[in-house]
Amino acid sequence: MLAFHLILISTFAFFSPNSYQPTAPTSEIAICHSIPEENISLIQNNPNDPTKIYSMPLLAKTAKGEVMLSWTEKDAQGMTSLCVAFSKDNGKTFSEKNIIYSGTGIGNSRMMRAKVLSKKDGSFVAVFANRGEAAASGKGGGRSSNLVYCVSKDGAATWTAPQPVDSDPKQGIVRGFFDAVLMSNDEIAVAYLKDVANSTKHEERDLRLVVSKNGVMQPEKLIDPVVCDCCPINLFVDAQGALNVIYRDNNDDIRDMAKMVSTDNAATFSKPQILHNDGWKIMGCPHSGAVSSTTDKGALISWFSGAESEKGIRLATQDGKKLLVINDPSAKNQALVGGIQASVLLWEQNKAEDGISQIAFRKISNGKVAETAWIEESLNGTNAVGLAIGNQVLVAYEVKQANGKNSLKVSTVAL
Repeated sequence: MLAFHLILISTFAFFSPNSYQPTAPTSEIAICHSIPEENISLIQNNPNDPTKIYSMPLLAKTAKGEVMLSWTEKDAQGMTSLCVAFSKDNGKTFSEKNIIYSGTGIGNSRMMRAKVLSKKDGSFVAVFANRGEAAASGKGGGRSSNLVYCVSKDGAATWTAPQPVDSDPKQGIVRGFFDAVLMSNDEIAVAYLKDVANSTKHEERDLRLVVSKNGVMQPEKLIDPVVCDCCPINLFVDAQGALNVIYRDNNDDIRDMAKMVSTDNAATFSKPQILHNDGWKIMGCPHSGAVSSTTDKGALISWFSGAESEKGIRLATQDGKKLLVINDPSAKNQALVGGIQASVLLWEQNKAEDGISQIAFRKISNGKVAETAWIEESLNGTNAVGLAIGNQVLVAYEVKQANGKNSLKVSTVAL
């Protein structure tokens, strides 16, 4: 049943700064769970392969209410596998992994995080970047990058071969910086940046959208012709069922976050509006997108701005009301977690002068932001994501290793 090392530790939601003691990072996938201290134990079963590189975990709830963990792992031969596992006990244990697809051209990073979506009809859809074997091996393809999807209709046990999201057959171009989400009608929306045809610039991309109809991807549509060329897109469906597209715009090199909204499942969109006027002018792409979370009371959005007046990570409401700016220069790689009544902002930051990063978090409820707390056992943590489960948050992240072969860790944080 258990596919990973499980390390069970006591609750660590809030603690004194004086209790922080740097420790050496682990080298296995670990599950950290809040239990009474007298029950601390170490369970070993199917240890993680130390020769592999584990990256970009993602947590989600399935249509059946199980916890789904997806990630990629790369072996010594350069083969990358997109994997998924499930938990029936809210993240205490996970099933053996299922491999969605393996290849040398799979892309999975902060710029293009692979997504695995659980549909209401019980099927699963994985969307990810794939350069193809020829391009990845250096035998052709140049800057080519495609977006593909795989489908499983048997509980993620078996998957179809990758099919292109974009039906345009043109190759040798970049399609990427994407996000994918299930709309309120249980169809899929994928928004991405695509190379502009016949452009004379080094990099020029526009914003495209593909949606599925009865599970079949439809022809793409152009939804904004002038955007920042290398910043990831963010999609979310709000409490009213509207599809929101958050992206970094480019208005004469003012690169602030913009929003478009569709109330008819991507058939039409509102005009783009700047989410918050940061006024960040930069002669180039910052390679930084937005993240979001939704609750019954509304959505939250977080992004980075390098505006001289207030540089840092922003947190704002769906309407653009600014709630917080994190201006510590080491703060980066934020994520938002939406719960029933509250949201949690996660990010990584150096907690001490030794330069070792930890995962920090703040709880947001009724428009009020709590003080910063830390996940105690998250030394060298990076690329964190979370999932709300009752009054706890399950947090998955990479742990940086000295040899560059990052491991995965899952922690339970009590709020």
